Amino acid sequence: MIISQISDFHLTPDGVRCHAVADTAASLTAAVECIARIAPPVDVVVATGDLVDFGGADVYDRLRRILDPLAMPVYLIPGNRDDRESLRQAFADKGYFPAQGAFLHYAIEAHALRLIGLDTVIGGRDSGAMCEARLAWLDARLAEARDRPTVVFM
Repeated sequence: MIISQISDFHLTPDGVRCHAVADTAASLTAAVECIARIAPPVDVVVATGDLVDFGGADVYDRLRRILDPLAMPVYLIPGNRDDRESLRQAFADKGYFPAQGAFLHYAIEAHALRLIGLDTVIGGRDSGAMCEARLAWLDARLAEARDRPTVVFM
């Protein structure tokens, strides 16, 4: 199974450069085009935060438009700059984010390797963490399939 991980896009609203310098949309678009050409083809893409640098639904819609050309499944997990609800809404139809709840954790069983995405976001902080609730969730997911190879990403 071939997994491509992309991370820390810091995508900004249309026409805005990240920290007034970087055209993160152009960089992410180039990465998507590169992933699409990899041979043999990538089975899944794991995208870890910070997915956006700032912004709401408009930036997550922009992220969706940039990632949509990828033919393989793309699984996202937020970083400290991400807004859970905007992310959840923009990608709700993908079916892997929980419809409600404090965290955007999930487990994907549909591939040769089991994939577990962990939400480590702590609102208003530049760092993330695995609190007792998150660790308990992870422990329960790992216990469900102890003998299955699993990739954890956060």
